[in-house]
Amino acid sequence: MRAAARGKAPDALQWIAEVGIVPVVRASSGEEALQLVDALRAGGLDVVELTMTVPGAIEVMAALHRRLGDEVLLGAGTVLDAETARACMLAGARFIVSPALDEATITCCRTYAVPAIAGALTPTEVVRAWRAGAAMVKVFPCGALGGASYVRALKAPLPQIPLVPTGGVSLSTVGDFIQAGASAVGAGADLADVARIRAGQPEVVAERARQYLDAVTRARTAGAG
Repeated sequence: MRAAARGKAPDALQWIAEVGIVPVVRASSGEEALQLVDALRAGGLDVVELTMTVPGAIEVMAALHRRLGDEVLLGAGTVLDAETARACMLAGARFIVSPALDEATITCCRTYAVPAIAGALTPTEVVRAWRAGAAMVKVFPCGALGGASYVRALKAPLPQIPLVPTGGVSLSTVGDFIQAGASAVGAGADLADVARIRAGQPEVVAERARQYLDAVTRARTAGAG
């Protein structure tokens, strides 16, 4: 729908920043992953990160791309090397997420003009990822170092670097992360809850997605006030 409104495929970074949430989809089968994506979309979330831990992740990604095209911003997560990154891009991934810093992966993404969200934790790693060409930096595992307060501490000397904290993000903390300066957050099982899919309750996931979106909107409104 965003693509149709703009007449072309929208910019991935702008899309992520507008939504403010990157659901991290992990599942034990491709079918579960597809159902989880559908449930998230039903709740209004049209950004999704499909991790390489999903069985047959590349094929699932290609199936999502064929079915949804630019109706969803499809990303690949837990990408550890440039070869995997390229395979994901060929399958339709519009952004690449790594849990750690691999400079060859960033270079590959830059070659194909696909944003890399590289993983880092310490200030030194964050700056190194940014200088290597990461479009955003995934602060992971952020919850282990204080969550939103750690993001705030990083943003003070590094306001120019877009941070995407992941780990420790929940419905009760997502607003804190946004107010601390996060450009977006990576949200795992608290949002993309595959257990609800297995229980035949996709509507619970959809409602959770709506609640996350509302929480981000409230946090941004409060921050602008």
